[in-house]
Amino acid sequence: MKKDFFTYQAPTTPYAPGLEIARAEGSYIYDINGNSYLDMVAGVSALPLGHCHPKVTQAIKAQVDQYMHVMVYGEYAQAPAVELCKKIASTLPEPLRMTYLVNSGTEAIEASIKLARTVTKRREIIAMHHSYHGNTMGSLSLMDYEERKAPFRPLLPDISHIKFNCIPDLRRISNKTAAVILETIQGAAGFILPHPEWLKQLRKICDQLGVLIILDEIQPGVGRTGTMWHFQNYDFIPDMVVSGKGLGGGLPIGALTASVAHLSHFKSAPMLGHITTFGGNPVIASAALATLNAIEEESLMDAVKLKEARFRESLNSSNIKQVRGKGLMLAAILPDDKHTAAIVDECRNRGVIFFLLLFEKRAIRITPPYTVTMEEIDKACTILCDVVDEFYP
Repeated sequence: MKKDFFTYQAPTTPYAPGLEIARAEGSYIYDINGNSYLDMVAGVSALPLGHCHPKVTQAIKAQVDQYMHVMVYGEYAQAPAVELCKKIASTLPEPLRMTYLVNSGTEAIEASIKLARTVTKRREIIAMHHSYHGNTMGSLSLMDYEERKAPFRPLLPDISHIKFNCIPDLRRISNKTAAVILETIQGAAGFILPHPEWLKQLRKICDQLGVLIILDEIQPGVGRTGTMWHFQNYDFIPDMVVSGKGLGGGLPIGALTASVAHLSHFKSAPMLGHITTFGGNPVIASAALATLNAIEEESLMDAVKLKEARFRESLNSSNIKQVRGKGLMLAAILPDDKHTAAIVDECRNRGVIFFLLLFEKRAIRITPPYTVTMEEIDKACTILCDVVDEFYP
């Protein structure tokens, strides 16, 4: 299988380990040779309940037996999608009441750009330096990493960038700006949290100028930081919330949530202003609804806060200079970027899976399932600290 993987499946880097997967359950992945790997990445934050959580798999199987795909998004009322949108609305403040379901987080970002320009009749989108919102052409346009953008130009015009958490940069927002887009926690940049005063000033200026705020909760949302949405830790309400990753419980999904007034533009200004064949797929919507319900029913967001504290206590190597992030969206920061990839590889050799971040090369990603146990946290941290100390004696 490994040979065929490298022969037939298109690559994304020259460095893929090509781990040959046999099955996965809970916090563990198993390869075809019977080796087990404690998963501290959770599909890059996409598996809040771990692998094959019974409530999710049961919901999928039940829906498959009823129907799968019947019609493109927005034409037929299908209970799983309707109930999922209703559930999302129940977790958010007014006026965030209507959701457009799509296939991935980056597609939801694309929809948010279109909606912002449609609602405001303006063109400029302001994004953050070191932001990451996906890799489709519109999402890529929001990035300021020229090395990744240059091969694909021309990209979307009228994109500007300001510094995350920089109040003076907010002066660059104007009455020509359609929207400001930001991650609630900057992911690829190293799990950087927003300053409350900066968010307060951002909201104030955008209100004064009629500018919309698009909040990317694709990674920190759906309970990963101990609240359903990370912005709920602040006195701040955006105009749009984009979600994905963990929302699907392991299946591909994206969602754009906004007010009824704003999202109604897609039906008439123009009609079919955004359209998707498989968005709102009933099987995926069933998995997402089961995921949201399980997070609440099993009080997993309360557990997230306790498990964050356990990680911070257990990542006790003097060579780990900082632990950034919140909840179970953490990044261990090394002294430099010389050995980060090698440390991740060696941890995998010893049976624990960690991962890297896109921009912050000193960071080791720690984004396990919310169901991870204290014993599993201790095991993962012990191995990581041992390996780090071997590389930095």
